[in-house]
Amino acid sequence: MNAALIVFSALSFGAYGVSCFVSPYIQREFERYRFGPQLRLVGGLQLAATVGLLAGMSQPWMGQLAAAGLALMMLVAVGVRIRIQDSLLQTLPALLYLALNAYLAVAGF
Repeated sequence: MNAALIVFSALSFGAYGVSCFVSPYIQREFERYRFGPQLRLVGGLQLAATVGLLAGMSQPWMGQLAAAGLALMMLVAVGVRIRIQDSLLQTLPALLYLALNAYLAVAGF
């Protein structure tokens, strides 16, 4: 089960990381979050964490570190969503990915 959660998180953040470089929609969202200048940094960190999650399947410390970094990123994302007054429905994905990656950081590898 943990392997499936790791792969799910890795695929999700890998896709979102790529989107940060190619998607006009994601670029507009980052402007709405007031994080436009950090778009490429966030995308790069998500791609690096994707590699870390997958590498964690053979080097658990690396996966735990990547998952902890993603959990921290999602904690910030929840704070941003609250600050810009997004609805609970809009905030829910960040909350779920926060919980998933916090779990993986502690017990998933």
